[in-house]
Amino acid sequence: MTSAAASAAASSDVEDAFATPFFEHVDDSISQYIFELGEAVAIPSISADLPKHLPDILRMMEWTKDYISRLGGSVQLLPNPIEKDDNGHDLPPILLAEFKAATNSDKKKTVCCYAHLDVQPASKEDGWHSDPFTLTEKDDKLYGRGSTDDKGPALSWLWVIQAHQKLNVDLPVNVKLMFEGMEESGSVGMFDAIQILSKEGQFLSDVDFFCISDSYWLGASKPCLTYGLRGLAYFSVSVQCCEQDLHSGMLGGTVHEAMTDLVQLMSSLVESSGKILVPGIMDDVAPVTADEEALYDGIDFDCEAYKRENKVVATKLMHDNKKDLLMGRWRYPTLSLHGIEGAFGGPGAKTVIPAKAVGKFSIRLVPNQDPKQIEKQVAEHLNKVFADIDSPNKMEVTLLHGARAWLSDPKHPNFEAAAHATEKVYGLSPDYTREGGSIPITTAIEEATKMNVCLLPVGACDDMAHSQNEKYNKRNLINGVKVLGIYLHELGKFEGPKPSKCRCVELSAEELMEPGAFLRGFKCKCMM
Repeated sequence: MTSAAASAAASSDVEDAFATPFFEHVDDSISQYIFELGEAVAIPSISADLPKHLPDILRMMEWTKDYISRLGGSVQLLPNPIEKDDNGHDLPPILLAEFKAATNSDKKKTVCCYAHLDVQPASKEDGWHSDPFTLTEKDDKLYGRGSTDDKGPALSWLWVIQAHQKLNVDLPVNVKLMFEGMEESGSVGMFDAIQILSKEGQFLSDVDFFCISDSYWLGASKPCLTYGLRGLAYFSVSVQCCEQDLHSGMLGGTVHEAMTDLVQLMSSLVESSGKILVPGIMDDVAPVTADEEALYDGIDFDCEAYKRENKVVATKLMHDNKKDLLMGRWRYPTLSLHGIEGAFGGPGAKTVIPAKAVGKFSIRLVPNQDPKQIEKQVAEHLNKVFADIDSPNKMEVTLLHGARAWLSDPKHPNFEAAAHATEKVYGLSPDYTREGGSIPITTAIEEATKMNVCLLPVGACDDMAHSQNEKYNKRNLINGVKVLGIYLHELGKFEGPKPSKCRCVELSAEELMEPGAFLRGFKCKCMM
């Protein structure tokens, strides 16, 4: 047996010896975990209302900081680099923490775990069955705002560290934590912080792997790993016909109405079949490869169950088979119309001609699509349609928000470690999924650090994050801690130098600029 093989075997033995007592420890600690999650949920750290809830976000940060300090980790609250939001409100800091392995920490790999400690607004009057800021257990489900998004997963990393200490087992990798308090409000300041922290000698410069558990399983029973996210281009298109609303009886038939123009513009964007009508949108969409297509075959997904779970009242979905439906949700761009400002929307009748009408719509982007190019194509299309209408009104198109898609390689060692951990805990291989939504922080981390990010969901699809009665299944809480703990040991098995320091001569300068270039395609021989 070679020294490398012997080292790998020894590492495997250590992990196997760790797994059984670790699993028992987690099972025995469930009461503690629920109590501490309840303490965290009780803090209404709502980032959408900073003037009112900034003290609560700061309290949540301090609560977590104190917990980390009690575990012996080094921790700091980094001032938000933007300091104040657009309304002049102070912004919360970013929590940075580190737990180094007791032995050979300079040679061991480093993983950074990102999470957020802020939550969406919630009140009992919204339709909650219980107080959203009192963790309530019912039928093995833990109801409370932030229970699954994202306080439960965030605390799970602390419980993993605590378990190693109580079992007197050294960490197989160094662990860094990066927790923010503005994720639910656009991660204001976080993107700037990542750029700063990725510079040589800074907090993220020696990180070899990143892990985020802020997404969800495709279903309610089978775990998955997420390797792709769609991006976003969110637009507004406004049409103005006058300076104030008009009486339709007095002025109807004498002016070109803004709402009429806007409806024509909005209807020119997409067909009811879902086909996008903006020229050029599909030009950069990559063709489906055989390897990619094969990933869909084994995914556990039922179209009819999906229809029921989402309370779809239509007689059918866009597609009647699993593969096409999932590709429509994950793999291809979609254009959705969201609403119209300026129209009368209240009960009863109001015969008004709106002075200005604003339509809102978005396009979910896929890899190779650039939000700036999409902005140009959308503006050209709407300007042409407006010219064809031959309206004398004023029209304006604005890109309100743009984020590129993210796509990783499910064969990457980071995903391999997460898959092995999932298999050890659940006894089955995870599905490999993409998601239709966007987590811009994922792309920002990869672009700044050039290291791989793995999305390792621990919550179920029906956890109702952002909605009423958000919950976290006890089963998911327990098994989530187990998966994250074994994941660290799987990462610790990888031989070779730290990827964050590797600069193999086999990589060209252009390849080195690719996010995660060293590992994504196994181009680096040091990791093989």
